[in-house]
Amino acid sequence: MPTSTSEHQPFESTLERDLMYLLKFDLTVDRFVAQPVKIKYVDEQNVARSYTPDLIVYHRKDTPEARHKKSILLEVKYKDDLCKNFREYHPKFRAAMKYAKSRGWVFKVYTEDHIRTPYLANAKFLLPYRDYAVDHSIFLNVLKRMTDLSETTPQALVASFYKDKWNQASLIPVVWHLIAKNHIGTNLLSPLTMSSSLWCLHNV
Repeated sequence: MPTSTSEHQPFESTLERDLMYLLKFDLTVDRFVAQPVKIKYVDEQNVARSYTPDLIVYHRKDTPEARHKKSILLEVKYKDDLCKNFREYHPKFRAAMKYAKSRGWVFKVYTEDHIRTPYLANAKFLLPYRDYAVDHSIFLNVLKRMTDLSETTPQALVASFYKDKWNQASLIPVVWHLIAKNHIGTNLLSPLTMSSSLWCLHNV
């Protein structure tokens, strides 16, 4: 049974909750649904069983990056649990793979190795900035400066506008917003700092 919810989506573990952060941050994801289907199957002893995967992920069809991505039926397991109980889980996963394939989806099992990476920490940090209200003229000015600089760092970018620390600090949330919205590129597989390398994704 679900133990808690993340914005109205139930989750059964903190690992599943963390995966939801990644899915919310992924701009190619249209939506995801927790405990989406109950799959009926017959086990090796010819006993009727059922299995409910943790999530299904639907991708957007209006962007080139996501247009050809298949929907993903997902199970989330801790690595130790998966190794210890794989013989028990295997018939469920085999049934899920067959079910997903029949609908043009794919079935995947994610562990903490897939989820708890520096990318997760960056996604958690940046997600609140996605809805940060930015004045349109400031938005364009920062993107224009990124175009001129081509490659820089958050610290150097804000310093290119202002010498004093207070005004520099006022621009930092704008930089995080532009990264969160994928207007400015950076390596999110490494911890995001004021010294991280930034590059221009869209010329202005």
